[in-house]
Parts: sequence; C-alpha cells; structure tokens
Amino acid sequence: MDLNRKTAFDVLMNVERDGAYSNLSLNNFIEKNNPDSPSFVRELVYGVLKNKFLLDWFIQQLVPSGLKKVKKQDLMLLRMGVYQISYMESVPEYAAVSETVEMAKKLARGRERFINGVLRGFIRNRQQLVLPDKEKGALEYLSVMYSTEKWIVKLWIDAYGEKKAEELLKASNETPELSIRVNVMKTDRDSLRKRLEALGFEAAESKVSERALLVKGSGLLDSKPYRDGLFSVQDEASILASDMLGAQPRETVADVCAAPGGKTFATAELMAGEGVIYAMDKYEHKLKLMEAQAKRAGIDNIRLLEHDSTQSIEELKGRMDRVLADVPCSGLGVMRRKPEIKYKGRQELDELIERQGKILRSAAEYVAAGGTLVYSTCTVNPSENQCRIEAFLKENREYKVLEQKQLLPGGGTDGFFICKMRKEQ
Repeated sequence: MDLNRKTAFDVLMNVERDGAYSNLSLNNFIEKNNPDSPSFVRELVYGVLKNKFLLDWFIQQLVPSGLKKVKKQDLMLLRMGVYQISYMESVPEYAAVSETVEMAKKLARGRERFINGVLRGFIRNRQQLVLPDKEKGALEYLSVMYSTEKWIVKLWIDAYGEKKAEELLKASNETPELSIRVNVMKTDRDSLRKRLEALGFEAAESKVSERALLVKGSGLLDSKPYRDGLFSVQDEASILASDMLGAQPRETVADVCAAPGGKTFATAELMAGEGVIYAMDKYEHKLKLMEAQAKRAGIDNIRLLEHDSTQSIEELKGRMDRVLADVPCSGLGVMRRKPEIKYKGRQELDELIERQGKILRSAAEYVAAGGTLVYSTCTVNPSENQCRIEAFLKENREYKVLEQKQLLPGGGTDGFFICKMRKEQ
C-alpha cells in the first residue's frame, strides 16, 4: 500500500470522522507516517476536501443505490480515486485505480471489487456525467460546483448577488500563495527579499501590506532567516489588521484574542520592543506555543494572560492606548486554507455572533480616552462584521469609526474584515 496515499486517507478520515483541522492533521500524520512525498499528500488531501460535494455528485451517478449506504471509508477511497483521475496530471488513470484498489484490500476489505467498478465506470462514463442545471437552480449548482454548504452560498448571493458570489466561491477553492511578515525589528523588506532570493526562493512584494512578501520555494521554514526570526508566516490581510492598529513604541496595548499570535507579534514588532502588549487567550497551551515564537522573533515586551475575553480584567480598564479584538468567527474568508469550513452547519452561528459582541464590549472597556480599538474577523458575513459594528456603536456612542475594510477572497488575499475606531475624549 502506497504510504503517501495511506497518509492522505488517514488525514481525510480524521477530518471527516473526528472534526480535525486539516492543517493540524496533515502535520501530525506526515510526522507520524513519514511519507516520501509530503507535497503529494497535501495536494491530495486539500483537493479532496475542496471538492467533496462535487466528487460525491459524480460518484452518486455511478452508484445506483445512492451513497447513503456506502461506508465512510469506502466513499473516502472513491473520492481519492476520482480526484486523482480528474485533477492530478502526475497520476496516470491506471495508477489511480490500481493504487486505490490496493488500499481497499486493507482498508475496506470485501469492497475492493465495488470500488474498482465505480472508478472504472467513472473513466468510461465521465463525459456523460452531469452537473445540476444552473438555470433551474443557481443555489444547488453553486453548492455542488464549488463544494460549499447551501447556507453559505445563499448568504453570499443575498449579500453580493449571484455573479459576485460565484467569484468568491471560486476564489475560496484556489490554492493560496505563501505570505510572510518581515520582522522590522531585525531587517527590512528589501533586505529580506534579497537574502531569500540568494537562497533560491522567489519573493515578491505584497500590495496589501508594506511588511509582507509573497514567497515560492520549498524548505522556507528550515532556512536560516526563519530560524533567526527575520520573518514569520502570516497572510497579508491578517498583517493589515496590525498595520491599521498602528501601535507605536512605548504604548500600552492589548490583544484580547491573541493565539496563535500572528497579530500580537506583528504589533510588537512595530513597537520595536518598547512598551507592553497584554496578549490574552483562554487556552493555556496556545499561550505556551506563543512563548516559543516570541523567543524566535526576539520579542520580549509581551505579557501573556490566560483569560476569557468575554469578561474584562478590572485593573486594565481604561489603561490601553490601543486594543485589538480579532474575534472568533465563522472563518468564511479563509476557506481556501481550511476547506473543512465549507461543510459546517450554521447552527452555531447565532451563539458565535453573541460571543463576538461580548468580546467587543469587553475590549472597549480597556481603551483609554483618545485610544484606538480595532475589531477584525477572517470572515465574509455582514452579520459578523458590519452588523456587529453598527450594534456596538449604538451602545457606545463615544466611539467613532476611522477606517473600515472588507477584503474579499480573491486577488491573492483571504477574506478579512477590519474596523478601526477611536474613543473620543
């Protein structure tokens, strides 16, 4: 059994059965199984995850009894086989079938003939397989074509119209470029670009943030510039939240939802190690991971606090020059990075929105008169973004909006919402 495909199967089942995060599961199983081509594993995992509904739609047309009675491991093997046949040019059709059948002999015993028949049927009949009729129902067509739950598709159609919604769905299936944040405490963007290029990497300047580079090449996190803390991996849109916060040296700052720490470190670097940042998170193990990254980056002005930010800390009220509230959200802006988000139900959304409101109100209590408050999410949902700000401003009339951005998926960045407010004197 091919270890690369077995590793991909392990990850996909971990995501499907246990609700694991794809990026964390990939790292875990690649380390555990030690496949010889991690890039193949990642391509297969993300390809199947990003196209799950579409793959199932085609497979269903080849299984007369439908998919309800097909066991999860059988269906996962079929998805992997159909994806390799349809999308992976490096894999010959015969190899996609034979390797999948070999896996079935160990992972779905007694079902290898069924799996072999479906995959060969797909090769013979794929030109006759049909998509939902877009003219009869755009909602179902877009949901299947871009493998996204219907409630998300409808949300975007209602907010942006059908044409723009399809553009967002298409962008959410693209493979993201690798973006890094320059540690301005140790170097500048041009110097780092030249150093990376000398090591054989391709590096281009971001148009979104003056501190970001877009990098191509393998082994970036094994390079000396990374070990020396000259940069960190972070999406351009995420860096922009810290740019808009605009922290200065010697200020007192709070990041109320800090982990995994990207925005905290991006803010600390702008402060040149002077002043203090209170970095809060409710999970101790996440804060410990931040400690190691802070050490690598040479940052020592962060005070880590284990705290649930739906409640405020009394002794910090009214003391902060700047506060960042990058709240938990539905993540609809980062589906290209975490495709499992595309299949979440909306039942948790109301509870999530209520939590966002509590965190924002609590964060506002830390801001000193004349200070700055930034609210941000990595989603594209007016209920979590613009509507949250409107509700907050009605309750807190001392705050005024200075700048507001809704970045949409596409054009190289994640979907991100950022609102910068000032507390009037």
